[in-house]
Amino acid sequence: MYQALYRKWRPLTFADVVGQQHITDTLRAQLMAARLSHAYLFTGTRGTGKTTCAKILARAVNCERLQDGDPCGECPACQGILNGSILDVVELDAASNNGVDNIRDILNETRYTPTAVRRRVYIIDEVHMLSTGAFNALLKTLEEPPPHVLFILATTEIHKVPQTILSRCQRFDFRRINPRDIAARLCEVAAAEGIQVTDGAAQLIARLADGAMRDALSMLDRASGGGPIDEAAVTDSLGVLGADDAVGLMESIKAGDAAGAVRLIGEYYRAGRDLAGVYDQLLGLIRDMLLTGTAKGDVSALLSPAYPAETVRRLCEGTVPATLIAWSQIIQESLTRQRTASNRRIEAELCAVRLCSLHGDDYDDLTGRVSAIEETLKHGITVQAQPASAGTAAPPPGDEDAPPPFDDSDAPEWVDEERPAPAQEKKEPAPSPQEWTGWPQLLETLKGRVSIAVLTNLQLSGRALLTETALTILCDDEITQQLAKKDQPAIEQAAAAVLGHTIKVKIRYAEEQPEKNSALDEIVELAHKLDIEVTEF
Repeated sequence: MYQALYRKWRPLTFADVVGQQHITDTLRAQLMAARLSHAYLFTGTRGTGKTTCAKILARAVNCERLQDGDPCGECPACQGILNGSILDVVELDAASNNGVDNIRDILNETRYTPTAVRRRVYIIDEVHMLSTGAFNALLKTLEEPPPHVLFILATTEIHKVPQTILSRCQRFDFRRINPRDIAARLCEVAAAEGIQVTDGAAQLIARLADGAMRDALSMLDRASGGGPIDEAAVTDSLGVLGADDAVGLMESIKAGDAAGAVRLIGEYYRAGRDLAGVYDQLLGLIRDMLLTGTAKGDVSALLSPAYPAETVRRLCEGTVPATLIAWSQIIQESLTRQRTASNRRIEAELCAVRLCSLHGDDYDDLTGRVSAIEETLKHGITVQAQPASAGTAAPPPGDEDAPPPFDDSDAPEWVDEERPAPAQEKKEPAPSPQEWTGWPQLLETLKGRVSIAVLTNLQLSGRALLTETALTILCDDEITQQLAKKDQPAIEQAAAAVLGHTIKVKIRYAEEQPEKNSALDEIVELAHKLDIEVTEF
């Protein structure tokens, strides 16, 4: 009878276990030093070797000829445990035997010494499925079991195991197996089974296995039914996206070719591939692109083996990290909607359209939008030449580099709203004030109209500037300014007598900047003409 590859090639010694050397080395050292614990707890994701290591440990503690911590596999104890004839090693599935009565039956058996081996071993798989009562019934015996009993618990959901159980066990955490180790193991198994498999196919299966050796062997088993295994055979048998297909889809997205991306999605759909899996693999490619584009050192060891490093670097050209992050967010949102969508194909096609036409709201912040625009401008924007219309004026001769006139007849409405208003005609600058030559005549006219103190200070520290609208008296000190302001009406009358018409008189401190408000001056002048009293501050 044919036996599945993951069962046929289950490791029989700790040396055969792939990717868990930190655990196997510790267990072998404990076995050689005879310092075993009474209870072990193996935790980790599926297919990483928890049950396999539990069975190897069960044989090793009873092996008569232990070899460097590994069971020999030839003694009666090892042979009896392998073929199931020795009943002192019990494997219990807690998913279907999770009640208090099942645990009580085990506890009753622990009273008796084993009949064929040195230690009675209980392997409880998926221990997190036990009920609360079953856990409570197990506590006392798990803490102080008889010397001839060994408990080995295994679980994929360690957070569901009570702390009272965790504190009574020696815990080992199984890691996800490296894809390169999985690919190497697949090639060994394929060579032993006479299966022709390419390195690219082995790497693709290793990436799809997500760190689980059992899943990888099952995929190899499925793909081996149609002859030699290459990447195309893996994608056809498993219904997943190939490396070249993912690269083609990414190139369409980068180019903004929505029609090409939707066409590819349709081809994958007709080929029977899971569209959610298609985008999940595209996320893996985006992750590799993000690492390549942002990391300063060599990240080849962190990249997925499914895509060549040169291909990933080529795809990164012209793409900024902000765009990659925006793409990943769009894909993750679409994957969430696909779980409940009535038509998953339409949702997948809409996701492709969004990926090809990013908007400002798709970026996390303004910096991301600006960096995307800068990268686009850096690599150039393709612009189609528009035919010249009859009413368009030709550029002057000899000016070949002059840009063509801009035709805004087809521009959207918001362009008119945001276009700056046409510049108003520049007004002639107001004439600068000139030193008034009539200043001595004004001082002569002020005699008898102002006090001697005002007149003397104006003579020593005063001068005048004349414009068409006002006469400005500049004082070199604040005392002269204050004295002159008290007699400002008399000064205005004297100035009108000298000039022959009324004029506004301003008294300023010489170090103050003159006010530049022609509109206000016009209003004040008009008010004076209309005999309206104006108070200045």
